[in-house]
Amino acid sequence: MRIFSGIQPTGQKHLGNLIGAIDQYVAGQDRGEGLYCIVDLHATTVAYDPTELRARTYDTAAILLAAGLDPDRCVFFRQGDVMEHTELCWLLCSVTSWGDLNRMHQFKEKAGNERELVSAGLFFYPVLQAADVLAYRANEVPVGDDQRQHIELMRDIAERFNSRFGDTLVVPEHRIPEVGARIMDLQNPTMKMSTSSEGEQGRIHVLDDPAVILKKFRSAVTDSGSEVRRGEGKEGIANLIDILAAVKGTTPDAIEAEFADSRYGDFKTAVAEAVIDRLAPLQARYTELRADEDALEAAFKKGAEKAQVIASATLADVREAMGVGPRS
Repeated sequence: MRIFSGIQPTGQKHLGNLIGAIDQYVAGQDRGEGLYCIVDLHATTVAYDPTELRARTYDTAAILLAAGLDPDRCVFFRQGDVMEHTELCWLLCSVTSWGDLNRMHQFKEKAGNERELVSAGLFFYPVLQAADVLAYRANEVPVGDDQRQHIELMRDIAERFNSRFGDTLVVPEHRIPEVGARIMDLQNPTMKMSTSSEGEQGRIHVLDDPAVILKKFRSAVTDSGSEVRRGEGKEGIANLIDILAAVKGTTPDAIEAEFADSRYGDFKTAVAEAVIDRLAPLQARYTELRADEDALEAAFKKGAEKAQVIASATLADVREAMGVGPRS
């Protein structure tokens, strides 16, 4: 079993990133061969500041390692260090439909936020994403619920390639967590928690101070009722139930039973305290790791060397199948 997933270095990492993706990365180290990549090339598809990108890449690396990724137990690397990603992206364009790319929900959403330039890179983002995974012949991709469409396109690209050029690429499966797959905004529980949302109060950053976390949860939007349960019109309280279930490693049903007699205020405080306890050791470890950028670079280098061995073998087979370049 080979597992691959990538994470953007843009913005501050929030609770949705931790529960929906990073926790899965850590668990994947015990289920198979994990390859986890900070996708700095993807971050260049929208307007960005180069100095900030470099800093955010180190931030993200330190968070992933603090959360439990171990470079000795997985392949942990920076996307831009492995040239095979961009080469395979171009080669996969030959079996990617323009119409499919034009229908991608995230392209429409992000393009609408770009005031000055909607880059071609943003349009081809899903092809590079497919290359990220297919270069390693990964069997499984742990993702949040919002990435279903991208994974389906990735599978279509692999199947088209194999149909046209012969059985060369592995068609991956997605893995979405049963609990916490889609953590919602605390102020607008109909929208996913996101770094791109305007309000800071709606998201819990992984590095937020405990007092800030408590304040954000206490002001979380719920409803006019008083029962801690899921149901129609109770999106806000359902989101808090999902968060607590994910943080405690239990089920939403168990949370409802445990807090059946609790008021909303007490429940919100309980969720906040559980999240604070969950984040405390991660934050302490992050502070240690982030201070040593040379060590982070060494981890990237070690991982890129491992990744390149796998990706270069795939690219050799892809080139041979497509009749590109010298014979293997």
